[in-house]
Amino acid sequence: MIRRSVPILLLSSFAALLSAQDGATVAPPAEKKGAGRGAARVVRPGVSTPGVKREMSTITPAAVISIPGTPDWQVTTDDAIWVSNGPKNTVHRIDVKTNEQVAIEVGKRPCSGLATGFGSVWVPLCGDRPGTENGAKPALARVDLKTKTVVATIAVGVANSEGGIATSPEAVWLLSDIKGMLARIDPATNQVTAEITVAPGSVAPVYADGAIWISSPDKNVVTRVDPKTNAVTDTIEVGPKPRFLTAGAGSVWTLNQGDGTVSRVDTKSKKVVATIECGIPGTGGELAFGDGAVWATVFQIPITRIDAATNAVTKQWAGPGGDSIRVAFGSVWLSNLREQNLWRIDLKTM
Repeated sequence: MIRRSVPILLLSSFAALLSAQDGATVAPPAEKKGAGRGAARVVRPGVSTPGVKREMSTITPAAVISIPGTPDWQVTTDDAIWVSNGPKNTVHRIDVKTNEQVAIEVGKRPCSGLATGFGSVWVPLCGDRPGTENGAKPALARVDLKTKTVVATIAVGVANSEGGIATSPEAVWLLSDIKGMLARIDPATNQVTAEITVAPGSVAPVYADGAIWISSPDKNVVTRVDPKTNAVTDTIEVGPKPRFLTAGAGSVWTLNQGDGTVSRVDTKSKKVVATIECGIPGTGGELAFGDGAVWATVFQIPITRIDAATNAVTKQWAGPGGDSIRVAFGSVWLSNLREQNLWRIDLKTM
C-alpha cells in the first residue's frame, strides 16, 4: 500500500510490528498488499492465451471516485460499496446511485478485509505499534448500516493484516492468532464465544454452503469448519501459498500467491476440481465472485476474469491500478490503491 516513500515505509513497519491480544500478531511487510515500492517486485507474466490479454488503458470507467490515502478492502451492501482506508482510520461508504461518498472514522488502521451482516459492516483494526504507551491494540469495529457510526469495538486479535473476515447466518468469524485460531463472535452480544484451532498460519475465512472455509498460506491448505459444532471437518490441500478466497458456483476459490494460480474447491466433494493458470504470482491481490465469474486483482495485472463455467481465464487486463475488487450493481469496482481512487466499470463495457 505504498504511495509516498517515507510515510508508507513507516506504515509497513507498523504492520510488521503490530501485536494482537494474547500474543496474536500480524504479517510482516513482505505480505502487505502494497509492499513493493521499496522492495523488488515479482514480474507477473499473466496468461499467454491469444486474444485474452489487453491493456488497462482500453477500459473507460463509468466513474472515478477519489479516495485520498490507501483505498483498499471492499464489501457490498444493499445500496452501497464500502472501502477501507488504513492511514486515514476510516471506511468510505459510496452510494451506488450517486457515487457520492461519506467517510466514517472506525479506529486505528482498518485492515484484513471487510464483511457485512447483522445490519452492520465489520472492520478489523490492526491498531498501533506495540510497546507505545496507551497504544491501540488490534480489535474489531462494528459500524451500524443505518446510523453509519461505530456502535461497538470488540477486543479481539487480528492474526494477519493481509487476511479477511466473514459472516455466516450464525456469527462473525475472524482469524485472531497467526498460530491458527479462529474466533467466533456473537453479533447479539459482541463477544467472542468460541475459539477454534485451525491450520497454523491461517489468515482468511469465507462462508459458503453452510460452512466456514479458511486459507493457510503457510500450510497450503483450506480448512473447513462446521459452524454448528465449531469443529474442523476437512483439510484440503490446494495450490502454494493460498491467501485470499471467494465463494460462488458451488465452490470455494483460492488465489495462490506461490505460483499465481487459482484453485477451485467443490464444496460438496471437498476436493480440488480445477487449478487455473493466471500468471499472477507474488504477494497482495484479492478475489471476488460475480456475474458468473471469479475476478482477481494484483498490481501490474489489475483485473483477471475466470469463467466459472469453463475454469478458463477469458479476459485479463495489464497496467497500473488494482488492489481490491468486487462485482455488484452491474459494475466491477476496483480499488486502485496507488492511484488513490476507486473505479466503477460497467460490466457491459468489459
